[in-house]
Parts: sequence; structure tokens; C-alpha cells
Amino acid sequence: MLTRKRNFVGLASVSVDAPYAERAARQEIGLDAALLDAWGRVLPFLQPALARDRLGRFVRSVGDLEPQFAVLTDRRLRETAEELRASLLSTPPYSHQMARSFALAREAARRHVGMRLFPVQLLGGAAMMGGAVAEMETGEGKTLTALLPAITAALMGRPVHIITVNDYLARRDAEQLAPIYNALDLTVGLVEHGQSRQERQRAYASDVTYCTNKELVFDYLRDRLTLGPRRARSRLSLDTIFKSRLASHHQTPLLRGLHFAIVDEADSVLIDEARVPLILSGTQERSENAGGLHETALDLAQRLVPGDDFHVRASEKSVRLTSRGEGRIAQLAAGLTGLWAIRRAREELAQHALAALHLYRRDVQYIVADDKVQIVDEYTGRIMPDRSWEGGIHQLIEAKEHCTITEQRTTLAQITYQRFFRRYVHLCGMTGTAIEPAGELYGIYGLRVVRIPTNRPLRRMNAGTRLFPTANVKWDAVVASVHEIVRKGRAVLVGTRSVEASEQISQLLGRSGLESVVLNARQDHAEAEIIAGAGQPGRITVATNMAGRGTDIQLHPAVRSRGGLHVILTEYHESRRIDRQLFGRAGRQGDSGSYETIVALDDELFRRFINPKLLRLLGKQSKRTQPIQGALGRALRSYGQHAAERLHGRARRTALAEDLRFNRILSFAGTE
Repeated sequence: MLTRKRNFVGLASVSVDAPYAERAARQEIGLDAALLDAWGRVLPFLQPALARDRLGRFVRSVGDLEPQFAVLTDRRLRETAEELRASLLSTPPYSHQMARSFALAREAARRHVGMRLFPVQLLGGAAMMGGAVAEMETGEGKTLTALLPAITAALMGRPVHIITVNDYLARRDAEQLAPIYNALDLTVGLVEHGQSRQERQRAYASDVTYCTNKELVFDYLRDRLTLGPRRARSRLSLDTIFKSRLASHHQTPLLRGLHFAIVDEADSVLIDEARVPLILSGTQERSENAGGLHETALDLAQRLVPGDDFHVRASEKSVRLTSRGEGRIAQLAAGLTGLWAIRRAREELAQHALAALHLYRRDVQYIVADDKVQIVDEYTGRIMPDRSWEGGIHQLIEAKEHCTITEQRTTLAQITYQRFFRRYVHLCGMTGTAIEPAGELYGIYGLRVVRIPTNRPLRRMNAGTRLFPTANVKWDAVVASVHEIVRKGRAVLVGTRSVEASEQISQLLGRSGLESVVLNARQDHAEAEIIAGAGQPGRITVATNMAGRGTDIQLHPAVRSRGGLHVILTEYHESRRIDRQLFGRAGRQGDSGSYETIVALDDELFRRFINPKLLRLLGKQSKRTQPIQGALGRALRSYGQHAAERLHGRARRTALAEDLRFNRILSFAGTE
């Protein structure tokens, strides 16, 4: 089994045991999964010929229709859209009727938002209609590209979900593009955090719904809990028609089915965020002896000796008690009642407390605001509202930070992104960085990666990489580089991995007489403003992870003429893609721009994945203020990032396996 087909017109493999349309669940055996992964890695390099052939011919046919649609009145455009509805239902891929739908969308966009789609955007839309992930460079107009498959699918009568990574982008895109949909008599809905159930139902009832990945998945889980054992569509329809007594005890589902999904920042959603399941939880009743439990656990954990009583495994982000540590915990807990009297429970409490102390760092994994511990998304740098860690970890961190301790939650339902997204009848997406996880995207989701050329030639220059022995020397080099670029009248974007690092470099810049604007989890409410102004002459923007920011940096003419935006990466991420996303902020749409890398041996990636003895040896042999040889730095980066990606891949496979096991136990969310 090396190939996989997705029928974007029919409802192939649709589950009949579900309340609405969705694909039947599947699970490949180990060999199948490995072969699919390997084939997925090869496919992108076979795509140029395919793009020049089938997709290229389709794009040319859309272009040939442009003069015909340009002379139509607005009323005639709406009538044409209505005429296409019936013919699109039975059309084969990349047919003349589909080309007409693309041309119609292109003309509506030109008239109502003043933007004409380029041929490369038509190519990206065509790739998505074929069930692929379109890899498009940052700044190539992915938001507008999504219009093409969205309008085509909506005219087929398929409810469309356009899935973005945050509420701001969902609202912006829905509002900005609504005139185009409305011109073709299509409705647009928006699902965002804080909406009522009725507001969500109205949004999902629209032809095209903009939403975030997390809101969508939680709404799916709520539907499953609401419907309970009444899962068959036929039973649901009978309940609705006859308004039976049973129906009165159940609410109408939020969604209308998993028909057609377009995932923006597809690699971030489908890969990066797929390491842990999404859990719909309820409040757990506080036990009588819960008072002081977390404070006691932290107090006992602080008395344990690293290396003797426990080991911190940085690369795996885990803590393990030694046999000596287990005995020490039993000794310290002697005389305590409740969970402390149970060996397994007290050891688990101790391990969680050690994790809270040694693995979860303030201003890295979380921030404290308004007496609350708020989780920071490691891939986007944003706060994740209403999210908490499991197993009492969140409450232990609250106790550690002297915040009000919230009630522990109990799991009501859970699902991984892997299991959820492959239930869509048609799944596609777009991103700037998909080539690295191409094997996993194909093996897990059946998604090919199609590389889309840029509209204009890239003029982004690599200013080189410098690896320093210590962080202090690194930060000095960053400040010096910023000084040099700002003197030229250009704009600078400094990328960091954590809130802590962003504030540290901002302070160092300030001490050297340079004023900077910081964008991290504390300012994420103003991110669009900050990023939109990052292209002004002399502007220095310090930002945590730029993945999924979704806002173009508009260059001032003076900045463009002097070399464009300069990007400085100050610490490698565990994923090569995220480094590329940051670099992609420079040199957009043919603009000039440049980027450089300034890192240190004691950065987290190296500390976690490179042998400590080797790092110490390199540190001793290097001159304190001079960068280490470039080739050696590239080798260390390659090894560290490959090790991290292998670890994360195992985490995703484990999460999926555990989710399937959990589902079988609870007989929840469909037949596996």
C-alpha cells in the first residue's frame, strides 16, 4: 500500500455510524505507515513536472477565462455562481467547470477587495483542490489563495472550514473576505473564543466558516458528548423530524459534518501541535484532604538531591526517581495521611512536583499574569487561554508561583489532531514550510506536499552564521549587529525562543542606547500592530516565535531602498521549519532583505541534545569572544535538530496510539 486517494467530490469512505458526514477511521499497520512516510518524502521532488503538466494546464485554462468574466455584471456573476452549483457536483478534478469556479473567484476578489490573484496563487489553490498541502513562501498571499478551493467547495454544497491558528487571523480573514463570498451569494461564519452555543451553531451553518484549530476540535468533542449513544445520522434525522421525547433531552450538534477543511499553517497545526491530545475536561470535586497537597509535594521535592534521588532527562523533558529517591520520599512522607500513604500515589506526586520545579520555567513555558499561570505556546509564542497541564502539574506550578490554586480537571473526552483531521472527507492546507515533514503529512493524513514557485524571484540574502561559546558573548554580538544595521537606516527583527530571552535582549539593547519594541506572550493582544510597524526605518522589533503571525511586515520605501528588513535568529529552534519561518519574514514578494544566525553553545537545543562533555571541550578550545568554526556549528545544529525531531515524532506516534487505546476503552468517537 503505497498510494492513497482522496475523492474531493464524492463521499468515499464516509462513516455511516456518525451523526454527520466524516471519514471512517483507519489505522495502518507499522509497515504500511513506514512505506507511506518514505513515499511522502519523495513526492515533493517529483512535483515540478506535475505542476508543469496537469496543474499548469489547469491554471492556464483559468487565465484564458479571465477576459470572459471581466465583462460580466455583478448580477451576472452571481447567476454564474448559481449555475455552477449543479455542474460542480459531478465534475472530475481540474475540469472546465472547476476552472470557471476559479475564474469566478478571481474576478470577485479583484472587484470587491481590489486584489487580483497571481498565477502562482491559482496553482496553490489547484493543489489544495487535489488534496495537497501547498508550500508557498511567506508573503505570497496564502489567505487569498484559500478563497479558490473554499468557493469551489462551497458551490458544490460542501460546508467549508478554513482553520487558522488564532482568533485574530480568523476574524481578520472572515471580515476582509466576506464581500467576495457575499458577491457570489455565499455566507461566511466566524467561530472564536467566548462565543455562545447559538453563535457557534449559526457560524457552522454558513457556507464557509473561519475558525481556529482548537475551537473546532473542542466543538467536535462537545458534539460527541452531547449526542452520546445517539450517533447514527438516521436516528438523529428521525429525532429532528418527529421531535421525539428523546430528542428534547439532547441539543442539536454544533457542526454539520467534517466535509472540507483548509488548514492554514498546516505544518504547525498538523505536526507541531499533534504531540499531545486535546482534552475536553470538567471540574473534579476537591477531595477532603486536598488542602495543602501541592504545597507539601513541592516541599518534599525540594528536599531531594539531584543525581542521587532523581535524574532530570532534559532531552525527554522528564524526571525519574531513583530507588534511593523512592526510599527518601517514603521516609519524608511518614506520618502523612491520604495519598501520601499510598506508595504509587506519593511517588507520582513527587515526580510531578520535581517536574514543576525543574522542567517548567517561568517566562519560558508559562507566564504569571493577574494571579494566574498562563501557558505559552512554544511554537507561536502566544498565551493559550483556558488551557492547563494535566495530572496536577498545573496546580503544582500555581503553588510554586504562589498563585490561587485552581480545581483539578477530569477528562470527559479527548482526541488527537491526527485522528480528528483525517476524518475530514477532503483535507488540504497551505504553509510556508512543509517540505521537512512531507513524509509524516503523507503517512498520517494522506497529504502530498506541492511546492509552489514564488511570484517574483527571491532576493533574500544569507549574512552567515556565528556560533559563540557562551550566551553572554552571543548577546554582545547581537547588539553589535543591530547597531550596524540600524545605522544604515534599515529595520531589524530579532527572533528569540522565550519571553525571558526577548526581555533580556531588549534590556541589553536599551543599555546600549537602542530602543526596541518587544512582542511576546505579554503583548500578543497587540501583535498585528507591532508587526505591521516593524518595517519602519531604524525600527528594532524583538519577537518570540513568529510562526503563524499572519501579518505582513510592510517595508517603508526608505527601508526597501537600503536593503530591506534584516532578521537575526538568536537561538535555533527544535524544528528547522520554525527557523525558516523566521527567515521568511525578510525578502517577501521580491523585496530585498537579509538574515543571519547568532547562537551559543549553551543554548537550549545544544544543552538538551549534544553530549555535555563535547560542549565543554569545544568551549575550552574556543577563544572566548570568537565564533566557532562554521562547519562545526552546522554539524551541531543538524544533529541537535534531527534528534529533537525524532523525539517529537515518537511523541506524536505515542499520542496517537494512546488516543486510539483511550477511544477503544470508552467506545468513544467512532469505530476504529
